[in-house]
Amino acid sequence: MAYDENLADRIRRALSARSDVVEKKMFGGLCFMVRGKMAAGIVKNELMVRVVAPKYAEALQRPHCREMDFTGKPLKGFLYVSPEGLDTDLELEAWLQLGIEFAGQAPDKPRQKKT
Repeated sequence: MAYDENLADRIRRALSARSDVVEKKMFGGLCFMVRGKMAAGIVKNELMVRVVAPKYAEALQRPHCREMDFTGKPLKGFLYVSPEGLDTDLELEAWLQLGIEFAGQAPDKPRQKKT
């Protein structure tokens, strides 16, 4: 599944000052990991953003936003933003800030012991 390369480039520019960003192919698209946590991504031509629980309902009320229903069942804490909600760099950066906030608050996964 292809993803919007132009949006990927815009995200890269917006996150270019950070040294803790890694790109990974996931969900048939591209994800941006911050501090090892998924913060945002692209599925087809939509932005996918992770949002901390206290801000989720408010973010969901923004225009051009909907629950992420990748599997047919909404995933908690994940939102899709349509291209119309990303017209300006300021709009994109506001959504990315929510994802960065999520990554900053997400707990580290416990390390698995090697057997």
